[in-house]
Amino acid sequence: MTILSSSLSRIKPSPTIAVTQKARELKESGVDVVSLGAGEPDFDTPENIKKAAIDAINNGDTKYTAVDGTPKLKEAIINKFKRENNLVFLKEQISVGAGGKQVIFNAILASINPGDEVLIPAPYWVSYPDIVLLAGGTPKVVICDEADEFKINAKKLRENLSKKTKWLILNSPSNPTGSCYSKDELNEIAEVLKDFPNVMIMSDDIYEHVLYDDFQFYTIGQNKIVSDRTLTINGVSKSYSMTGWRIGYAGGPADLIKAMAKIQSQSTTNPSSISQAAAVEALNGDQSFITERTIAFKSRRDFVVTSLNKVQGISCLNPQGAFYVFPSCKDCIGKKHKDLGKINNDTDFVTKLLEKTGVAVVQGSAFGLEGFFRISYATSMENLEKAVKRISEFCSDLS
Repeated sequence: MTILSSSLSRIKPSPTIAVTQKARELKESGVDVVSLGAGEPDFDTPENIKKAAIDAINNGDTKYTAVDGTPKLKEAIINKFKRENNLVFLKEQISVGAGGKQVIFNAILASINPGDEVLIPAPYWVSYPDIVLLAGGTPKVVICDEADEFKINAKKLRENLSKKTKWLILNSPSNPTGSCYSKDELNEIAEVLKDFPNVMIMSDDIYEHVLYDDFQFYTIGQNKIVSDRTLTINGVSKSYSMTGWRIGYAGGPADLIKAMAKIQSQSTTNPSSISQAAAVEALNGDQSFITERTIAFKSRRDFVVTSLNKVQGISCLNPQGAFYVFPSCKDCIGKKHKDLGKINNDTDFVTKLLEKTGVAVVQGSAFGLEGFFRISYATSMENLEKAVKRISEFCSDLS
């Protein structure tokens, strides 16, 4: 008999990974599936980055490294933060992990005590609440309305802060909505936090370079009010099409970074030495392809948003970043599909959509907001055209 930890009862498997796996299984069984569930760029890793990894292998750079990052990679990260974000860090303020998720996990595990609350605006990336729960903390979810572009504002933030609040998590551009916080919005948030000096801020900037419509990126750590208590998290997965290389990083308070390294020393130890060498080239090398790929993402966004807003029962905001849209299906809930019966909620909507049309998306309730669904448009225009057509046909069969 296997005895499992009771802490597992606090969490659930990642819904986005579950959808991707279900789509993969259907495809392998012969179903014509269009998978829009994975948050993974369909572009390949650039050649100069792959070459750096090959050179690292050929040069024998295949041994253990320092637990939380090689000196070369930490230097590249420091330079990136200074060059792009006007953030100044020392090497002892930099952490490198096996993906941004591990960095977040380490930070939460290193800082949460029983009774501590983590303020999480919803819609949220699916892993934030579960990581907090696994660490023994309490996720305090704050619903952010579509009218506010799914962003927390200063008033709502102040209403939900308390002596129990340990962290505020911000994600801009956002997964799942693509919404972005402006400099003014983040500065208003920082003004509120002036009155709560013990609250830490986790700024998840992983989609920093995927921006549209001349939106100017700003990260809250640039504000002097909160700069000394902000953990700024980023990585190479999205901007550099390196999801499988598993390199995330963060800059923040030295005592927190040291504690995160202590935890990592007892889990994965260092990230892959080869991936770290590739990440050095990613951060230091040619960046021009980012603009080229963002142009392609923007074209896809424009098509998806315009097309979805023509679909019966669907409405969709036009996001300024990332490669997701978060359309409402509220007008479809409660209606009946001619072949599949009543649509009871957003989970029912996406389940029946996959069953009937082979289009895989993720329900909004997985991200903390019922009545919506997430589409990742990090796929070909051909797939997007096919998917939107099938969604339209599915919704036209509702009455």
